[in-house]
Amino acid sequence: MADSRVSTPRYSWTVVGVLTAIYTVSFIDRQILALLIGPIRKDLGVSDTQVSLLIGLAFALFYTFLGIPLGRLADTRSRRALIAAGVVIWCCATAACGLAHNYEQLFLARVAVGIGEAALSPAALSLISDYFPEQTRGRAIAFYTMGISLGSGLAMLLGGQLLARTLASAPVTLPIFGPLFVWQPLFFIVGLPGLLLAAVMGWIREPVRRERLRGGPGGRSQEGGSPVGETDSSLRPSWGEVARFLGRRWRLYGSHFLGMSVAGTLSYGFFAWIPSMFARTWQWSIPKIGAAYGGVVMISGALSIFVVSALARTLAARGYRDIYMRVALYCVVLAVLGAVCAPLAPNPYVSLLMLFPTTVGTLAATAAGLTGLMIVTPNEMRAQASALYYLVVNLVGLTVGPTGIALFTDHVFRNDAMLRYSVLCIAALTGLVAIALLGYNVRQYRRAYAEAQDWLRPA
Repeated sequence: MADSRVSTPRYSWTVVGVLTAIYTVSFIDRQILALLIGPIRKDLGVSDTQVSLLIGLAFALFYTFLGIPLGRLADTRSRRALIAAGVVIWCCATAACGLAHNYEQLFLARVAVGIGEAALSPAALSLISDYFPEQTRGRAIAFYTMGISLGSGLAMLLGGQLLARTLASAPVTLPIFGPLFVWQPLFFIVGLPGLLLAAVMGWIREPVRRERLRGGPGGRSQEGGSPVGETDSSLRPSWGEVARFLGRRWRLYGSHFLGMSVAGTLSYGFFAWIPSMFARTWQWSIPKIGAAYGGVVMISGALSIFVVSALARTLAARGYRDIYMRVALYCVVLAVLGAVCAPLAPNPYVSLLMLFPTTVGTLAATAAGLTGLMIVTPNEMRAQASALYYLVVNLVGLTVGPTGIALFTDHVFRNDAMLRYSVLCIAALTGLVAIALLGYNVRQYRRAYAEAQDWLRPA
């Protein structure tokens, strides 16, 4: 049930802090595999492409498609309960990766990680949108998306150090499961502590659902916010009504989802292969690149909040109505420029420097794009629309990013040492397409924003 009391800004930001902590844990559990590419290839006897499928396809398989029904549950049922259940599933699945004895078992465990994490972001974004008005929503969502940089950065920073220790330690043998590979205990270390956050979600209050369609999708009256966490079934739009609403605006949503896919492609591709690129190109050790790249990612997360806020304020002062999608476009341009320059750098230190605009740009673009999506989508459909967003962005990002780079290395260049040029090719190709799509989307978004002011109830 929702709490009808007005939440104070302090409490609202506390909720964002909790959700950001959960998002951080999700990315630690998701990205830790990128540091283990070398040991996994050695112990399981697999190729770059097979490892990329563990990072991408195995995770994306259910993460993307289950997001749609889970998004509908978030629009109609308790969002905090949905998030808590997801945390339990993916943390246990991460620990299960530490028990896999072969490639197939590891693949299935990664599938389960994706199933659990599919419950998080649609419900979290819906909660944040009800806790914050439009004026401060962008900052709150940017703070939440900082979980991407915190989780990925900590996975690199701490994971590299923990990996060095586990590789230097004696093999572990468990009752029933037998001996483990020396890198497998790392999955227990990063997976099981996250279960504590599932209990914390019981403390979160369900806010009043706001900014709903005035007349409802079928013309029903919906005056006032919904006083309960579960939307009244008489006011709940059907699957068909949601599909028609989004379908009539296919140019807006289609160009948004596909254009924002480059953020996912660059993020997932770089998180997966930058450590190996530094190892193969400049012979850096995994702990060394983990510490360096982890630092870049974590600093970039904080900078991305400043970038989104500063650009949004500047554009608002100049009278723009397409603020957040214009911010997303500018940040994607910044990200692509950095992504093209980083693999071509003459030394690893210049490459690290070029990773800053790439990481800041992708994180800021993600925050701005999600904020824009929440503003022009009614409450009854926000989680479903964001689930569709994650379906497209992650399906493209988790396949074209990690697997696209691996395919270039294995089948185009056919040389492990050419990994940096595989990164360059994917960044350049996807970047040009994304910039064109987001430029088109800005025009569509202006019309959608004007329409939203007419039929959405203010927070």
